[in-house]
Amino acid sequence: MGRVTDLPPPVADGTWHHGLIARYWAEFNEPEPEELAWYRLAVERFGQPALDLGCGTGRLLLPLLAAGLDVDGVDVSADMLAHCEQRARRDGLDPGLWRQAFHELDLRRRYRTVYICDSFGIGGDRANDLEALRRVHRHLEPGGALVLSVELPYHDSSPAAWGRWLPGHRDDLPGTWPATAERRRAADGDEFELAVRHIELDPLGQRRVMEIRARLWRNDVLIAAEVGRLAESLYFVPEVRQMLVVAGFGDMAVEGRYNNRPATADDGTVVFIARR
Repeated sequence: MGRVTDLPPPVADGTWHHGLIARYWAEFNEPEPEELAWYRLAVERFGQPALDLGCGTGRLLLPLLAAGLDVDGVDVSADMLAHCEQRARRDGLDPGLWRQAFHELDLRRRYRTVYICDSFGIGGDRANDLEALRRVHRHLEPGGALVLSVELPYHDSSPAAWGRWLPGHRDDLPGTWPATAERRRAADGDEFELAVRHIELDPLGQRRVMEIRARLWRNDVLIAAEVGRLAESLYFVPEVRQMLVVAGFGDMAVEGRYNNRPATADDGTVVFIARR
């Protein structure tokens, strides 16, 4: 068994979606059928063209394009976009793709629907998140809709996660890497392993930092390993609602995750639907 002794430092742009991690996403990260169906209906309901903000390797974007919808994509990671473009060519698709951070969104096109799936806040900066919402508002046509899914801080209610918000319960941070992690085989026979550890949690600032370690094996020899770091701002519903108002949105609803019903206190993830 080979060893990689020196891992490169984490990329310092607030996310970890680069290099081996981007390739892992392209290989294995597929949408759930219920999730994909919900976003397709959302785009059909609120209108086209649509923008997938945080499109990554095309997990939602490419099947929606294949279904005949007019959807563009934006992501901060050039590596993720390269995989998305490669997969699109393979499938005979030609998406409009741009590399931009959410808070730097600046496109010539305007949209009827903009959706952000589970990636709001991963830049780790609340001022940037508010600016991102302002930019989305500017990119929507009058009457257009932002569809924004947000995982709430108590989504993981285990003592090891939600319990860390209590005083005296963060002494185990930074955490250690798991002793073992599952390997997954890619189409070309390479094997990937991902492991995650928590670095810090700030309940006062509602912010956490995590690291992810990606390893690549070929013929049972470890040939590459990388570490990425993700800083995430954590949001409760009232703060996001107020940010949407400040960004210029008017009519809005908060639903449970992909159930088309008003959110309840038992929902760990909610979906904001905000109209311009």
